[in-house]
Amino acid sequence: MNRLALSRRALIGGIGATALFPAWARSGTPGIGAALSGPEIRLNVGHTPFTVGGRTGHAVTVNGTLPAPLIRLKEGQTARLIVTNHLDEDTSIHWHGLLLPFQMDGVPGISFSGIAPHSSFTYEFPVIQSGTYWYHSHSNLQEAMGHYGPIVIDPADADPVAYDREHVVVLSDWSFMHPHAVMKKLKQDAEFFRRDNPNFAELAAGKGQTLKERLEWGAMRMSPADISDVTGATYTYLVNGHGPAENWTGLFNPGERVRLRIINASAMTIFNVRIPGLPMTVVNADGENVRPVETDELQISVAETYDVIVTPGDAAYTLAAESVDRSGMAHATLAPRMGMSAPVPKLRERPTLSMKDMGHGGGGDHAAMGHSMKMRDPENAARAGVKLSPGVDMIAPMPVDRVGDRGLGLEDETHRVLVYTDLVALAPNPDTRSPSRSLEIHLTSNMERYMWSFNGEQFSPVTEPFRFEKNERVRVTLVNDTMMAHPIHLHGHFFEVVNGHEGHHPRKHTVNVLPGGKVSFDLTADAPGDWAFHCHLLMHMHLGMFNVVTVRPLDSERTHGAGDAA
Repeated sequence: MNRLALSRRALIGGIGATALFPAWARSGTPGIGAALSGPEIRLNVGHTPFTVGGRTGHAVTVNGTLPAPLIRLKEGQTARLIVTNHLDEDTSIHWHGLLLPFQMDGVPGISFSGIAPHSSFTYEFPVIQSGTYWYHSHSNLQEAMGHYGPIVIDPADADPVAYDREHVVVLSDWSFMHPHAVMKKLKQDAEFFRRDNPNFAELAAGKGQTLKERLEWGAMRMSPADISDVTGATYTYLVNGHGPAENWTGLFNPGERVRLRIINASAMTIFNVRIPGLPMTVVNADGENVRPVETDELQISVAETYDVIVTPGDAAYTLAAESVDRSGMAHATLAPRMGMSAPVPKLRERPTLSMKDMGHGGGGDHAAMGHSMKMRDPENAARAGVKLSPGVDMIAPMPVDRVGDRGLGLEDETHRVLVYTDLVALAPNPDTRSPSRSLEIHLTSNMERYMWSFNGEQFSPVTEPFRFEKNERVRVTLVNDTMMAHPIHLHGHFFEVVNGHEGHHPRKHTVNVLPGGKVSFDLTADAPGDWAFHCHLLMHMHLGMFNVVTVRPLDSERTHGAGDAA
């Protein structure tokens, strides 16, 4: 096959093509590399074989590459993106973290009807922000099959972050098992992918626990090993589409200030990121600039982004992204020259959950058997506003604000670990009004049956949405009644995470809520329309931890005198 034919087949994702790496993701790229930009961008969604670790599987790709092409926009321009669907099923693209009209948000059934097979859809919207973002499918679990890519938006004015070179670092998880098969396994046995843990039997039996603690866990039919649903038993962890053996390498000149735009595009994996021997200065979170803060490790939940500055010397460094359950690692190399490498750190001991993760506040003396048995009683549920159903197996009796806590498994590290209370918005928060009301939303589940929900209700067409008046200021508190961390994402808005830095709370679109914990954020509902609100763990969203945030009135309703009809 000649190169012209191969290029054309890769472009449309034709059968027989092999997934290529876009220029920015190729090993040895001296900087970000080529990107799609300009007044009009064309994206083609199709099927492409993908090879990693010597095995080949089936991917859903954009323009024949995994990850998808880097899209580079400029604040102030109008973006026009023409998406053509070459699949035999519907597809979509959601522009994760972008502020745009809700009709352009790309969520089938919420903001538009989806992109039908062998048809096209044109997204067009003004670009009113800058920073690091990404895009992905919101259709049929395609995101888990490779349908994701990065977005960089350059600021209209001078960038407050000084750097000499930049690399995009897209972290993801890849399975040769189809995501619907993965979901079926989880529905049949929520522990299926955790049984690869060599300590699983010991953990399930309560090794290292007191008798009281073993009774406590047993009464709830839960395991302290419940860190990740899907593990390295099926996942290969990727950096820019490269597996661990393929050693993606990003080049630099010694002494340069290198900006790493880190995006967690995983379906189900939270990562702990560190570069041994090289401190990271966090300068941006979820696309918003923060006051520089130096750290040695950060936990990046699914759908979050962090920009960090590193200043490497004349040596190679390993960028290590360890899955939160320590069942595997994505890693890459930063080096001044190709062919260099650095030692790859060993996987650390797998973490276990504590009574605090079970919703017992500080744990310890609070973990009384009688108290635990009331975790699902009707009085407690009514007080929390949770609908008791077979989909709810617990309500945290004493959830605590964990916004200042380190991520799971990082509690005892001796080096610096980023926490949300370290984040301070560089610019003052734009809305300084006090919230006019409070809203508490519980993250609920029956983990044994693998059922996920908000306030005890799995999403359905008759689920009552969360309603806001346009420009209303609301304090939203997320209470995690489950024993897993959940990255909760709101489309079309940024919110301020309440972390003690009044007036400079970090503005985010995704927040990780630790098990048994609470996170509060202040939301100005300034984007009229219907917006998806969900856990960004793909299987959790698909199986019910999803709802709609509706903001009314629409501008058109106000224009035509429709009042505040919802």
